[in-house]
Amino acid sequence: MTVSIVVVSHSEKIADGAAELAAQMAPDVVILRAGGTTDGRIGTSLEKVMAALDQVPNGSGAVILTDLGSAVMTAESALEFAENPEDVLLADAPLVEGLVAAAVAAQGGGDVQAVRRAAEAVRGPARHSESPAVQEVAEGSVTGSGPDFTGDFELINQAGMHARPAAKIAGGLSSLDAEVQVNGVDATSMTALMTLAAGKGSVLHVEAWGADAERAVNYVGGLVQAGFGEP
Repeated sequence: MTVSIVVVSHSEKIADGAAELAAQMAPDVVILRAGGTTDGRIGTSLEKVMAALDQVPNGSGAVILTDLGSAVMTAESALEFAENPEDVLLADAPLVEGLVAAAVAAQGGGDVQAVRRAAEAVRGPARHSESPAVQEVAEGSVTGSGPDFTGDFELINQAGMHARPAAKIAGGLSSLDAEVQVNGVDATSMTALMTLAAGKGSVLHVEAWGADAERAVNYVGGLVQAGFGEP
């Protein structure tokens, strides 16, 4: 069972929109929304957050993402009333980018710790021990020795590096023990990857350092060579 995600925002529309975006990247993940007050105003609602936590399927665990400081306090208050607070973690991450990265990590089978780390990793490079499922690239695609590995992969999907591929790369790499760059930008940042504006036919140059460096390059290469599952 995948980890659930709870979105706490001062605006119901923001919570709905962010959840809708993340659901496009992770259709199997339960994303619960607690936006605005119970009477439709801008603000946060302890009742809404608690109601969202009550909807988390038993045994799945959940990660909470918030937009502003007072939303954090509301989420923390809700955790005090949670039946199993040890299974619910609060992530310190940007709401939209962190939510997408967390959803992708949950879709990939990450546990609550890995999903929270994926959300928080969008702030910068991180090193972790858990590893996502890796789709291996063809033999000889990865070169290097020792702890450093590189790979060059041509984008074959029609849309190139748009939001979904960027989220898949960033979300998967965030749980690896490696520092990874793609064309010179932080590969654990969905936003940084999208700024590359890499279209079909562009070559992604992947560089990785750390214990999972080869695995990281294989992960990116596997996604690219499979066209990210897109036409």
